[in-house]
Amino acid sequence: MQYQIKIRQTLDETWNEWFAPLAIHRESDGSTLLSGDLADQTALHSVLNKIRNLNLELLSVTSIESTEHTDETK
Repeated sequence: MQYQIKIRQTLDETWNEWFAPLAIHRESDGSTLLSGDLADQTALHSVLNKIRNLNLELLSVTSIESTEHTDETK
């Protein structure tokens, strides 16, 4: 499952390893978008716990179903 997690603070590339496998995208409004595939709900909660432990402000969490899992009979 792909996720997009938006936080209010700006993170730079030095956080790549900390939030892997998610990619870090700085937004023009100063927020940061973390996006990518997470294996399961445990992986998602791990990322959310990191955000909480760093005292970052969570703005949104969006899940995006991968197109790989679409019905093949169409």
